Amino acid sequence: MNTFLKVFCCLSIVTLFSCQSDQKVPKDQDSIKSSTPLTKEFNEYWYSGKAELSSYELEQSRYGEIRKGEVVLVFVTEPFSIKKQVKLDDPEKAGKDNISVMKLNQVRKFTTGIYDYSIVSSTFTPVDLSRYPHTLKSNTSIQEWCGHTFTQFNLGKNKYHMKQFSYFEADGDTEKDLPIALLEEELMTRLRINKAQLPLGEVDMIFSTVYSRFFYKKLEATKAVISKTESDTLFTYTIQYAKYDRKVTIDVQKTFPYKIASWTEDDGDGLITKATLKKSINEPYWEQKKTSDEAKREELQLMK
Repeated sequence: MNTFLKVFCCLSIVTLFSCQSDQKVPKDQDSIKSSTPLTKEFNEYWYSGKAELSSYELEQSRYGEIRKGEVVLVFVTEPFSIKKQVKLDDPEKAGKDNISVMKLNQVRKFTTGIYDYSIVSSTFTPVDLSRYPHTLKSNTSIQEWCGHTFTQFNLGKNKYHMKQFSYFEADGDTEKDLPIALLEEELMTRLRINKAQLPLGEVDMIFSTVYSRFFYKKLEATKAVISKTESDTLFTYTIQYAKYDRKVTIDVQKTFPYKIASWTEDDGDGLITKATLKKSINEPYWEQKKTSDEAKREELQLMK
């Protein structure tokens, strides 16, 4: 059996018992060879049958003021279809169409005056970046009392296909292709997979769909410069766009599992959006549906 088939068989075993989101790692860690750049430490953490749930205190710039809110980051590995670009219900039957992805659900909530904002972004990045170097799918939905929007990127051959549906005339319902570039939404999944490392220097990047919506900027691949500084415990990445007045910083822990400690977003309006880690736990949250499970919300220090 060649190396690829060994890797595939191991990953199939990993994903076979995936319920909603969880995966079990094979007992024989050494059977995952070099085509998947994973360590035993990575496998034991990310294929344990649990998701990593992290809560963040949010200071959100909107309409010229800072709004208090909350962000939850949900990181979990899943079996994913390359062709359909959806989570597989039966990974064993998918054959070569089954790959493992790191999924990030970012849930951001804050209030503006009388009404609420709720923003959810989902990003699906292959765990084996050496074989699958591009994020397969990313989407964002923004709901507030005036209306809502939904934007999705799907990886195609040499392009991202983007669809957007919106209540607002300025956005409308649009569909177009964009050249393959780093997605701002995938920076955090890459940090978790790639030992807290991002490419440095000038890169092509598609900026955040939230920034696009809030500042009425048409989504495009554009130039950005990524730089890095470090302290005793953190790497700090700064992403500065060349043509746009947007700067993002991400603080990531230098040691495994490379948790996101905080991030900021500066859009040139004199106010800084900031998210700071409160609490992180690992739980099979998809199984925790009873009223008795609400105690986990207190453990995660979620706002009431």
